Parts: sequence; C-alpha cells; structure tokens
Amino acid sequence: MNKRIIAITAIIFTAALLRLIPHAPNFSPIGAIALFGGAYLSRKYLAYLIPFAALLISDVFLGFYGIGMLVTYGAFAVSILIGSLLKKNLTWYNVAFASVASSVSFFIITNLVFFYPSAAGLYTHDLTGVIQCYAAGLPFFQNTFASDLVYNGILFGSFYLLNVNIPALNAEKLKA
Repeated sequence: MNKRIIAITAIIFTAALLRLIPHAPNFSPIGAIALFGGAYLSRKYLAYLIPFAALLISDVFLGFYGIGMLVTYGAFAVSILIGSLLKKNLTWYNVAFASVASSVSFFIITNLVFFYPSAAGLYTHDLTGVIQCYAAGLPFFQNTFASDLVYNGILFGSFYLLNVNIPALNAEKLKA
C-alpha cells in the first residue's frame, strides 16, 4: 500500500474510533467515513472495503442490532457511492452538497426500517403512517445532518492539509 492509501485508511479508522466515545444520538462520523472513503479511495473495492471494515469493527464493540444493521449498511453504501461521484470535482461546496445528499438519503433509507415492518404497530401502512414515521425521526436527522457536516469538514479538511504539507501524498495520488 502506498502512503496515500495508508493516510486515508488511518483517517477513516480514527474517525470510526470516535463512534466508541459517548456522543449525542446519531451524532457520529459514519456518514463522513463513507463519503470520504468514496471520494478519496480511487480503487472501487477499497472505497467500499476500508469504510465497511471500519464500520464493522466499531460495531463489534458497540454491538450488533438486527435488521436495522443491514439497512444502515445499505445506506452507508449509498453514501460511499455519493462520495465516489465527488472524485473528479472535489471542492468545498461539492463536499457540502454531497454531505447534505448523504444525510438525506441515509435518513430516508434508515427510517424506512421503522415504517415498513411496523412490528410494534407504531405506524399505519398509508401516507399518514409514512409522514408520522419520518416526522418522528426528524430529531435524529438533525444530529445526523449536523454530524455529517462537522465530520466531513474535519475529514476532508484534514486530508487537504495533509496533502498541502506532505507532498508525497499528492505524488502518489495517481497510484491510489
């Protein structure tokens, strides 16, 4: 592995460690890990493998959570895909837009797990039930949205500063 891939991997796994410290509900770096990995790991298999490995390892310590976990991982994959669309045009406003898109898609996908099975009978299976389900999730979305903006700023900003200060990382850009 070259230095660039090692630096990106280190940033991703460091961010994953932040999931293990106490934080507000849904204020974690998982959206940023996915977006960042998708944007900077040019080998497609690494863009998925490294962020998923970081998420899975942190989930080993946090605990597994049934069907919701599969949906979360699916939404995580969508965020990686969104990040991969940034590769050719990485600007601060594109990262901000991708962060918003990633947060919204994550919210829509993961909230569906609470609506669709409705095992607890919380929501009716009609438009009213859908609206109630997503409205109930809005307080969690606030934190997801805020954390994605904050952590994307930190991850993308940190790597930008590393590139400016360590020219070898830019030299290896074409190899990664």
